[in-house]
Amino acid sequence: MQLSKKAEYGLRAIIQLGMARDLGRELLSVNELAQSNGLPIKFLERVLMDLRTAGYIETRRGKAGGYSLSKCASEIKMGDVVRSLDGRLAPICCASEYAYQRCSCPDEAHCGLRMLMIDVRNAIARILDRYTLAQVVEVTLRKLRRDGAPVPFLGSLPVVLEPTRPDHPADPEAGFLASLSLLENQGV
Repeated sequence: MQLSKKAEYGLRAIIQLGMARDLGRELLSVNELAQSNGLPIKFLERVLMDLRTAGYIETRRGKAGGYSLSKCASEIKMGDVVRSLDGRLAPICCASEYAYQRCSCPDEAHCGLRMLMIDVRNAIARILDRYTLAQVVEVTLRKLRRDGAPVPFLGSLPVVLEPTRPDHPADPEAGFLASLSLLENQGV
């Protein structure tokens, strides 16, 4: 499975909106979202409208307007966001549950490639459906805190993130799943 640019940009935006909410900023402008990720504004606006239509974000018009999450980050499953933007999670169309299309194989029921790709689809879906936006935000903010890195959309605002507690390391080098598993095992 390869994410489209639409899904990639949408996931980046929704993660930043989750981080903003977690840090006390309810709204981010499209300019802030685009600049912090180096994304083209016009394309990002279309992606944000798709996320709005899917019910993940809402907009507020006007000078003090912007985008915000429309529901709690713990209610947003990452797999659902990907499906809303890209459709199927399967690497080939005949292995998809949501966007099935018949392939050119003469015996689909006994096709080894299809059976393998169904396992791949199921593994991808299990991982994406297991984690919520809140969990992704938590690991991301822990890494920023650990590294003393600035939060991209806060610009020059003086924000001090609490250092990561040593009993909750978030190390993406060990893998996102390892970071979340460690947090889950410690009851966080």
